[in-house]
Amino acid sequence: MSRKLTLGKLMVYLFVGLFSLACLYPFLMVIGGSLTTQSEVTNYGIRVFPHKPTLAAYKALFINRSAIISGYKVTIFVTVVGTAMSLFVNSMMGYVLSRKKLRFRRFINLYVLITMLFSGGMVPWYMVCVHYLHLKNHIWALIIPSMCSAWYIFLLRNYFTGIPEEMYESAKIDGASEITIFLRIYLQLSKPVLATVTLFTALGYWNDWWLGLMLIEKSEMQPLQMLLRNIISNIQFLQTMQSSPQIQQLMATIPGDGIKMALVIITTGPIILLYPLLQRYFIKGIMVGAVKG
Repeated sequence: MSRKLTLGKLMVYLFVGLFSLACLYPFLMVIGGSLTTQSEVTNYGIRVFPHKPTLAAYKALFINRSAIISGYKVTIFVTVVGTAMSLFVNSMMGYVLSRKKLRFRRFINLYVLITMLFSGGMVPWYMVCVHYLHLKNHIWALIIPSMCSAWYIFLLRNYFTGIPEEMYESAKIDGASEITIFLRIYLQLSKPVLATVTLFTALGYWNDWWLGLMLIEKSEMQPLQMLLRNIISNIQFLQTMQSSPQIQQLMATIPGDGIKMALVIITTGPIILLYPLLQRYFIKGIMVGAVKG
């Protein structure tokens, strides 16, 4: 089989290479911006290679290092535990809805679908979380409200529906229980869609700050995103103060734009490691799960 580099292949490789550089360029700009002084940003703008690289933005963010480390611990715990629990709950619900012999199957499907289209509103949601579930200032407040997703349930249900029914029937004949069939057959055959749901769920938990704002008041329990959001808000507030020349002189040396760029690097760095691990399952999982059924 000939593997000569034709003009068509060369054009495809060139296009893919240029497209990859175009996707990588904004990320390099963020890294460069996080190492740029405020005066250079004002005079020359943000560049990939700053003239005078500095770590001032990172030093400003890590003034209270213990709080950052605490935020990382909370966010990592919430992401790992929340993703595992969400994946298990959503996959169980998807498995049940994929069973054609389930009584009231259409009604339950419609009930789940309605939750995607309508919600009770913020006030009822807050009352349920605080007064009935007692999640105020509790670590589970960052996990339970986002644990179940109708979209993921339907995605998993559609994938489970595509698994041959003969495998289910043969397992039942051999005496396997529903939980055994679910754990040892359906989950084992559904790695692509499970990887897709894992990636989306982990990103959701990692980037969430809304639950921390609504349900957490203790600073030591704040997730990383909420903590860094507060840091940026405080710095921007101090930069706008007009009454104290000392504060103005101090804040003028802090690269405001650089802090925002450094914030992006700090918050997205660890979670981006999930992509290489789940990449081979991602496209297959979302395409098959969305089309089948």
